[in-house]
Amino acid sequence: MRFALPEPVVYGPLTRTDLVRYAGASGDFNPLHHDHEFASNAGLPDVMAHGMLSAGLLASALTKWFGAGSVRRYSIRFRSPVWPGDVLTAHCRGAETLSDGGRPIADLVLELVRGNGDVVIAGTARVMIASPSGV
Repeated sequence: MRFALPEPVVYGPLTRTDLVRYAGASGDFNPLHHDHEFASNAGLPDVMAHGMLSAGLLASALTKWFGAGSVRRYSIRFRSPVWPGDVLTAHCRGAETLSDGGRPIADLVLELVRGNGDVVIAGTARVMIASPSGV
């Protein structure tokens, strides 16, 4: 079975307010994510986004593409920090389609990419496909 790869999903530009909101939602108030002076003293050019915020953005693209409840497996590797002002694009770069008890599934290769082309997260996922005709 073949299906068309989904269109990229764009997030951002990320703001400091986005980082503070995520800190509140997650309970992760590490000053590297909201205090410029602290981040600078740690050798960073600015505060950086929480890694799990970026992971969540890529995961939200999966549910946008394939629907809530479709994700069976999701694995990522952090490749590069994300900074305020970054525009991130989620891509599904490739897929292998399989069958699980007669239900179509796909193993996907995913990337979350910064506007300059840097991959910030590389990942894989297994999802159920809604219909044999495609996404």
